[in-house]
Amino acid sequence: MSFKRLDPEDFLVSADSITAGAWTNNASTLATYHKNSSQAASDSGRYYVSVYNSDAAATQEVQFNIAYGESNGLGSLPYDGNIAGKSPTSTVYGQFQNIVLGDENSDFIFGEYTSSRFYALTLDRARFKGSLFPGTMTLTLSGSGVSTRTFTDNSKEVTSTVFNEAGRVFQLVSGSAGTVNTSVNTNGYSANSGSYGLFLPDIGTILLNPYALDGTADDGGIALATSDAVDTKAINTDKMFLAVSGGASFTINSQENLTSDFVFVRARNSEYNYSANPSFISSSTGAVLYNDFINAPQTFITTVGLYNDENELLATAKLSKPLKKDFTKETLVRVKLDF
Repeated sequence: MSFKRLDPEDFLVSADSITAGAWTNNASTLATYHKNSSQAASDSGRYYVSVYNSDAAATQEVQFNIAYGESNGLGSLPYDGNIAGKSPTSTVYGQFQNIVLGDENSDFIFGEYTSSRFYALTLDRARFKGSLFPGTMTLTLSGSGVSTRTFTDNSKEVTSTVFNEAGRVFQLVSGSAGTVNTSVNTNGYSANSGSYGLFLPDIGTILLNPYALDGTADDGGIALATSDAVDTKAINTDKMFLAVSGGASFTINSQENLTSDFVFVRARNSEYNYSANPSFISSSTGAVLYNDFINAPQTFITTVGLYNDENELLATAKLSKPLKKDFTKETLVRVKLDF
């Protein structure tokens, strides 16, 4: 085994962006939607409903979750009948306040419209590694008595990106695949209730503005009325599940920035031509057993090991086949470390 200290120019860091469909098996479009009755009936069902890709237990995987938040706790049964305003919907609202706004006293603003409630579509963490890919989303919703509507983000329209505690923030507008439908209204917004929501790609979340969704057909609304009635069956999450499954199309891609560290290991013509294998050395005299190994040595490189200054092995790279080395050859092995 031979060692060589690497020079600074032997290292190179590179970053690549990798995109793929966000759904199971890297599918870009989710076309079937299923609920699990056990999950919906459990305690977690008071806070959110999980949407699966299949109704078969052996193959179903959570694709995304639907939650409803309301600042005053309306739309769900209170924790304690003697304490007003504290319920699963107020808890959901407060959680997203902390995650998205970082301030329990701030309000959600969709476009220029301040809202006390929202629907949250949060993709399961297994569906994406880095973030969601802005400009690839088409969310189709359908409501009773109103034609189907599609929504997307305005990432292709903005000249500067807005950030908050959750990372990048884009407005949800009428359109598809990042193309705004300006025939509905200026900037794709609802005429009276601001944008249709917020797209938060770095946390895999879409917040939908109920006030805009309940707009008229000319506004791009889908007549999805929210319920403030006390209901133990999470009526608002059920309404959104029906709107999503009725539209039967949710297209989005994920994006991952993959950082690679390239290490260039060089074996010059005068290096690594002799072997330290004990079979070449006499155990009694220490002399080289073969004259050819003295006059015309050759070795075969099979493995590259990367060590730190404490001589601790950090990584190994195996060559696909042994690489012949002698005084007439120089070798360059490129080691790629992805992280």
